[in-house]
Amino acid sequence: MYAITIPEPGGPEALVWAEVPDPVPAEGEVLVDVVAGAVNRADLLQRQGFYNPPPGASPYPGLECSGRIAAVGPGVSGWAVGDAVCALLAGGGYAEKVAVPAGQLLPVPEGLDLRNAAALPEVTCTVWSNVFMVAHLRPGETLLVHGGSSGIGTMAIQLAKAAGARVAVTAGTKAKLDYCAELGADVLINYREQDFVEEIRQATAGAGADVILDNMGAKYLDRNVQALAVNGRLAIIGLQGGVKGELNINTLLRKQAAITATSLRARPLGEKAAIVAAVREHVWPLITSGEVRPIVDREVPMSDAAEAHRVLEESGHIGKVLLVAP
Repeated sequence: MYAITIPEPGGPEALVWAEVPDPVPAEGEVLVDVVAGAVNRADLLQRQGFYNPPPGASPYPGLECSGRIAAVGPGVSGWAVGDAVCALLAGGGYAEKVAVPAGQLLPVPEGLDLRNAAALPEVTCTVWSNVFMVAHLRPGETLLVHGGSSGIGTMAIQLAKAAGARVAVTAGTKAKLDYCAELGADVLINYREQDFVEEIRQATAGAGADVILDNMGAKYLDRNVQALAVNGRLAIIGLQGGVKGELNINTLLRKQAAITATSLRARPLGEKAAIVAAVREHVWPLITSGEVRPIVDREVPMSDAAEAHRVLEESGHIGKVLLVAP
């Protein structure tokens, strides 16, 4: 098969479409013929040499894909050759074939194009596990989403609105904020021109956000805590703003607030399977009904993954960028 390899860390040009050995499904795994994969910022870090795959995972980038099952390994039940699936991966999505633990498979939602299904696993699992399973967002509460026009952000808006929450978002352009509004966002904050702490206070009559989904890390840490409501929950899922920040613990204490930080890639298989099962139970019906949908900005040939990485680095896109296999 062919896959995107990274002979040496570097810029987008470091991604090389090369012939590599076919994967073989192990106990509890299936082999998927990949139709499409999706690009995540974690892939950019891996390309740069900063985010290696966990032990035993595929060395190729790609944290999600869609396709059809080509073979079923020992000990797998409930799946058959030919099934249309999408999958949460620890790596290997930028390839023509990938071996996937059966617990990380999801059926393609009824009525959804097989390629577009590749845009679902990472964002749905990230949002559901952080906003609902960890931060316990409830109806009537306010969720602040940083990077509202991203793949994560566009999914978080839709799922929070479906749950009956009020949604505030930050983004850097009017076009991105307008799109967030079309998806249901109630409070629109241009982070280049406005202070999100003050905007959230005004929008909530001084109460603050009950849950904040943060992709920035250190840069926003102290301000996020300022923006939280009493008993608020800050869920950190990214480090685009650095890894070391200062925190006023007194503010955290006064607000009786909580901070969590999670990632999906390195979690044990059992934890990933539990998240995937919860997503299938709670999110898949919303996608099947059309209430929630993946937002795909564009499709790029998988062999030209370098171009897809450039698109993400320029941050001009909305939603997800897909890599389409030959």
